Amino acid sequence: MKKLLAVLLSLAMILALAACGDNTNTTTTAAPAENTTAAQTTQAQTQSAGTDYANFKIGFIFLHDPASSTYDNNFYQAALEVQKELGLSDDQCIFKWNVPEGPECQDTAEEMADAGCKIVFADSFGHETYMIEAAKNYPDVQFCHATGTQSRTVGVANYHNAFASIYEGRYLAGIAAGMKLAELVKAGATPKIGYVGAFPYAEVVSGYTSFFLGVRSIVPDATMEVVYTNSWFDIALEKEAALNLINDGCVLLSQHADSEGAPKACEEKGVPNVAYNVSTINPGPTTALISSKINWAPYMEMAIAATMAGESFDTDWSQGFNEGSVELTELNGNVAAEGTAEKLEEVIAAFKAGELHVFDTSTFTVNGMTPEEYVATADYLEDTANGGFNAAVHAIAAQYVTDGYFHESEFRSAPYFDLPIDGITVD
Repeated sequence: MKKLLAVLLSLAMILALAACGDNTNTTTTAAPAENTTAAQTTQAQTQSAGTDYANFKIGFIFLHDPASSTYDNNFYQAALEVQKELGLSDDQCIFKWNVPEGPECQDTAEEMADAGCKIVFADSFGHETYMIEAAKNYPDVQFCHATGTQSRTVGVANYHNAFASIYEGRYLAGIAAGMKLAELVKAGATPKIGYVGAFPYAEVVSGYTSFFLGVRSIVPDATMEVVYTNSWFDIALEKEAALNLINDGCVLLSQHADSEGAPKACEEKGVPNVAYNVSTINPGPTTALISSKINWAPYMEMAIAATMAGESFDTDWSQGFNEGSVELTELNGNVAAEGTAEKLEEVIAAFKAGELHVFDTSTFTVNGMTPEEYVATADYLEDTANGGFNAAVHAIAAQYVTDGYFHESEFRSAPYFDLPIDGITVD
């Protein structure tokens, strides 16, 4: 991390020098200050790679408008943070909103490459196929895709996947939810919670399972009902799903969907809510509890610094809570149960000490079996192989559950936990 910060600071100094000029892009170079050896060394190395810092451009592709989508807004805020950190001007960062998960993504990515972008980021799962095709057509440009799965297998050197161990954050948010649920149960409520999910992908299953395990670490007899909207962003559907869960007896809700539809429904009904990507205390002052979020800035900084320096970087990248890539938003003291902040600090310390695994196989069962037993069954292997037994899949699945826990995001950055654990029902 210290090495990365040194590189970033050096690059920022170089960019600051290169950015000084008039509207005709004529640059003025200031006299070197004392003790600039590191910056001069970095400049010499990177200039040999042919990098023109005054014209270095970065592209960012968003599925939705960050003004409305919590997920896209979170990605956008990270991009702005990195832009500021590296001293990039507005014309060096190209932002494209509302780019569908279709051929439009490839067109947009290639337009960015034609406009001089040396690295392009896209933020949605369905962008992957089109980012890969763009990478094939522009081998000298780096294409980075958040939440994708194919970088290790597709064989395209300038195509990259990135994710974060967000299941750690969801587990911690589940701790806060469990503390609140315990308070509600003590007051006479049934320990039933709900979850609004976007799609039945492993990413969503991993997220709601880790959240549920966090809740159950506090309230062992908790149950959870999951409803899918089959859309990443649909305010009306997410609100409707939340209301249906509340009407079905759920006394606390969480979500993996990108609007504030569910949090607003919770505020209307007075039901505690745990959100994702952004704090929802403003629209839900009496019900918003806490949120987990991915901080994309560390990945963006690493990838941009490497591209500027003409260096290679990870094809498949993932980091977690300890590295600053997973975070919790502010805990709402007006909603949280007493002792929640202290409990979170205790669990965070366990994470940092390597003493806690979210998917500890002693803490859950699948169809009444231990996870180790379940992954050896034909049912799981057929499901994992999309309808038929596959020896390669069998071998991979056997690696997932070892040493007493499910090794999420260790064999690939994007989540692959998909076990239907007991205590969770899906509508």
